[in-house]
Amino acid sequence: METGHNAKRDLEGMLVLLVEDDTFIMLDLEAILSEAGATVVGPCRSANEALPLIDGARLDAAIIDFGLDGDTAPPIATRLTRRGTPFLFYTGQVEADPRLAEWQHASILQKPARPAAIVAAVKALRFAG
Repeated sequence: METGHNAKRDLEGMLVLLVEDDTFIMLDLEAILSEAGATVVGPCRSANEALPLIDGARLDAAIIDFGLDGDTAPPIATRLTRRGTPFLFYTGQVEADPRLAEWQHASILQKPARPAAIVAAVKALRFAG
């Protein structure tokens, strides 16, 4: 997928944890992040996959689907917050899920988002942590 940002490499050198349970969205996000210069950690489909990576890797940022299949993102967000790793929720549940109110400090990017918006949101996390 062409993001229009690959020449700039806006995310060059960033290690970004990706947690998304939808295969097509995960592949799309992975391509967008890679083309912008980021190294994708994971990608993970669940909290069970993501939590060990959070503990074992240096991370610059994370993208988390809030409504993961079979579990949810709060344990991931809690662990990232404790580590001081900035993250954003990439979700279609912006208004439908009252649990998001607990994470008012987190950035939320509503699905679907254009590649340029995804890259800009992750780039902004670089300076948030």
